[in-house]
This record gives sequence, C-alpha cells and structure tokens, in this order.
Amino acid sequence: MDPRITLITLGVSDLPRSVRFYRDGLGWPTTYAEGDPVAFFNTSGTRLSLFPIEHLAADISSDIKPQREGFGGITLAHNVRVRDEVAEVLALAENSGGKVVKPAQDAFWGGHSGYFTDPDGYYWEVAWNPGLPLDEDGFMNLTP
Repeated sequence: MDPRITLITLGVSDLPRSVRFYRDGLGWPTTYAEGDPVAFFNTSGTRLSLFPIEHLAADISSDIKPQREGFGGITLAHNVRVRDEVAEVLALAENSGGKVVKPAQDAFWGGHSGYFTDPDGYYWEVAWNPGLPLDEDGFMNLTP
C-alpha cells in the first residue's frame, strides 16, 4: 500500500455555514454549489471535504451515533511559510467565525504556532516550522 492520505472528511452540523467558513472566510477554493450534498476543497496535496455529520455516521454504520463534543484526539494543521503568518491566519479564522483557542506563540519544538476551532469545533493548528520548510507547491520537505 502506498502511504497516502487523499481526502479528509469532516462531519459538520450545518453544511452551508461550514462552506461559508472555509470558502468565503478562509478563501479556500471549492467545487461546491448551493444544494450539493458534500463540499470538496482543493488544497495542496490532500483534499478536504465537508459532509453532514449524520450522513457521515450513517455511511460508516447504522449503529454509529454522531457526536461532536470536546476534543476528539485529532488536529488538522495548516503550515505557513513565515512566522508572522501564524497570527494572520488565526485572525482570519476568528474573523470568519472560528475561535482562537491558543494564540500565536513560540513553540517548544523551535517554531511558532497557535490553534483555532472551526464552527463545528474541529481543531486546526497554524504553524511555522523552520525545520520543515514548505516547497513552492506548499508541501513539507521531510527529506533530511
């Protein structure tokens, strides 16, 4: 099996609201049209999709009950090219309806980061990591 993550789907409580947050607020390109059952966003590498949480749970199993409370043990990350961009992205997320839960600050691993939650409470880290620079296409350079 090739190590690859092609799509991350977030179960959301209000699809149009979430689309507005990511498309209109953060400026992410999407193929979504009003009334579509799912929204797909073009990002560097992995794609992001939004799907009503009750439909996502039902797609997995009729025995699963959708729940979205508290911290679920996963974060998503948006890495930036320069240190000052961390605070800029956090402000953009907050102005778009997200909530900053950890302001931009120096991190123990030598970079600079902060966290916000989207309208459904998914945690996003915004980070600048001088040890893992982004290439021209926005991918992390993980080679030594």
